[in-house]
Amino acid sequence: MNDVPERWTQASTYPDMWADPDEDPRESDGATPDGELATLQDFLTNYRLTLRMKCEGLDPEQLARRSVPPSTMSLLGLVRHLAEVERDWRNWVVPEPPAPKLYGPRDTDFEGAVADQAVAAGAFADLEREQAATDAVLAEYADLGVRVGKDGTSIRELWVHMIEEYARHCGHADLLRECVDGRVGQ
Repeated sequence: MNDVPERWTQASTYPDMWADPDEDPRESDGATPDGELATLQDFLTNYRLTLRMKCEGLDPEQLARRSVPPSTMSLLGLVRHLAEVERDWRNWVVPEPPAPKLYGPRDTDFEGAVADQAVAAGAFADLEREQAATDAVLAEYADLGVRVGKDGTSIRELWVHMIEEYARHCGHADLLRECVDGRVGQ
């Protein structure tokens, strides 16, 4: 028996896309943001949304399905990991002591991504909360050149690192989703 899912997409305009442009929430009216900060915000928003889109319509078992051994990566693990990433990068900015890890020591975010409705719901709630907290902190810095934290990292560098982290993991999410049910697209 072949367990490999058939490739498919909901898009009809461009068969390699996730959704048709007029139905894709990441599409704008064609105007690009004005300025560097608005551009960075737009890219991060779209990558965050892409991750959520890759998880839509899946049950906890599908979300927790691992890629190829020995990897512990799963869509649910990525959600948990990126909630942790939001917190970690925010810890670079805030002057108070760092917030503790959400899920425990290294790789627990992936290893604890089990097929359970409460775990899945908790992960998405954690991600939403951590994203909102990061957004609130970064909103205080309109000047991207401001240096913060003990290492004097620029706000610009933090934005770019967060975008890079989401972009890399959205690439993983593309492959993970295709392995789960064959759905493809950007």
